[in-house]
Amino acid sequence: MDTTNVSVVSEFVLTGLSNSWAMHLLLFWFFSVFYMGIILGNLFIVFMVIIDSHLHTPMYFLLANLSLPDLGLSSTTVPKAITNLFADCKIISFPKCIIQIFFIHVMGGGEMVLLIAMAYDRYTAICKPLHYLTIMSLKTCVSFVVTAWIVGIIHAVSQFVFVINLPFCGPNEVDSFYYDFPRVMKLACVDTYKLEFAIIANSGFISMATFFSLAPPYIFILVTVWKRSSGDLSKAFITLSPHITVVILFFTPCMFLYMWPFPTTSLDKYLFIVDFAITPHLNPAICTLRNKDMRVAMRRLGKRIVGPHGISQ
Repeated sequence: MDTTNVSVVSEFVLTGLSNSWAMHLLLFWFFSVFYMGIILGNLFIVFMVIIDSHLHTPMYFLLANLSLPDLGLSSTTVPKAITNLFADCKIISFPKCIIQIFFIHVMGGGEMVLLIAMAYDRYTAICKPLHYLTIMSLKTCVSFVVTAWIVGIIHAVSQFVFVINLPFCGPNEVDSFYYDFPRVMKLACVDTYKLEFAIIANSGFISMATFFSLAPPYIFILVTVWKRSSGDLSKAFITLSPHITVVILFFTPCMFLYMWPFPTTSLDKYLFIVDFAITPHLNPAICTLRNKDMRVAMRRLGKRIVGPHGISQ
């Protein structure tokens, strides 16, 4: 295609989620409350795991590292979504758009690996408890974390190369509250049919493969807990329901968007509210409200702050 006489788009405009003022107020409240919970909750988990020696275990090491991509994924999208709610012109330059896309996929790719690591950790702890400390050594845990960031970067770069040299000559409106490859590539002045398959092979396949790779360890855990609880399957589901819920909520939007990377509806932009605002909020909520070790650690911290006689020292 000859683009010599075509103006080049250097910035994009987000259409957002709604044009209703009442909906903007509701979204402002929703995003603000959840983002505050994400920041405070995930930072609190990292802080507690660092200062409390009783939490220096493989599970909490992985959990603290999972909090980092949760923080990054939300911080890359939610603050911009909040400021755009009442902005007259929701413009972003092409370089900033690409940077947001890049960090979304770095954090998302890393989180997928860490979710696999946590599933493997729980499988080892429940199904092979005698070998747990040997299998889930510090070296193994660090390897999981390093692999997560390497995979995230490779995943992001592999898609980044498809977009960086695409010609954009208008329109420049992105029908969403965040920027991602499918929405931006749809605006390119070239045939993106082949790029659609590249996205399916990359993000779509990774999301689907990761989701189904998580099924076997959780099935083994369910069967093991069921056998140990004398056929009481409800106990097994109660044990794993928070983890399974997080996995389903995280991967459903990813598979919906990236297996059909050029959607004809706006449903995907609402689904990704789950990934950017709800799922990162669930991890700290589950850990602080449902986790006995974390509650005990919080009480120990409270005693250290207040002092043995109830007077701040």
